[in-house]
Amino acid sequence: MKKVDYHVILSRMIDVTVERPNKKSDGTLSGHAAGEPFEKCVYQHLKELYPKSIFKQFEYLNDLYLKHPKVISVQDRYALLDSPTALFLLSRGDKATKNWSPENVFEEKQNDTADIMFYNNKYYDLIDVKTRNKSKDAQPPNIISAYKLAQACACMIDNKEYDNLDINYIEIDWIEENNNLKCVCAHHASLFNASPKTLYINWAAGMQIQFHVSDLDQTWKKSRKEWAHSYIKVFVESARHRCKRMEEMYIKPFLKYI
Repeated sequence: MKKVDYHVILSRMIDVTVERPNKKSDGTLSGHAAGEPFEKCVYQHLKELYPKSIFKQFEYLNDLYLKHPKVISVQDRYALLDSPTALFLLSRGDKATKNWSPENVFEEKQNDTADIMFYNNKYYDLIDVKTRNKSKDAQPPNIISAYKLAQACACMIDNKEYDNLDINYIEIDWIEENNNLKCVCAHHASLFNASPKTLYINWAAGMQIQFHVSDLDQTWKKSRKEWAHSYIKVFVESARHRCKRMEEMYIKPFLKYI
């Protein structure tokens, strides 16, 4: 099965220079603004390497529905995605799917699961591009909702889907140079190669898993099925700890007043 060769795309990104986006009013450059031009570069290089397999998430859905003009019900459109787990991660919801038409196609949304996706022969690779300003220390970025990932793992287990979907991350490390942004290093990591126990869930930030791609553990050697079960265990234990802490801090001190 054809898959993305991440060594090639990383090598292509080294020394790539993009024009510096507009500054914020205080002179700083937001992470999203810096990331967008590099994400476009990664997409263009991937599109050159795999022209028939690389899409933006909304492009894939538009292409899929346009190729099947007689499929108009929500459930029949959902059935076009030949993977329940991919459907869960990629679909736009019942209302948006129902209202889709060639005159009302999907547009890109910032909260799409994947910046870029690779699809080939029922295999889905969801690719997210993160950027990092090497001139300053910053907290790890939001990666994916821990709850959404738990739901995806449950879907994988229920449908015995363990080999048809990957989630990969590319990190572009950049510096400012002559009013441009220059990639000085690039990293790749697979979410499913990280031991679930090493994933940090920031409950105060919308239950987001946070990490720098270059720092992500890649030591997991067991099966994808074991990964899904292990992650759900980690998620549930973390949620229980959070609930207990919430009860201790925000419920018990005030019970005597009720």
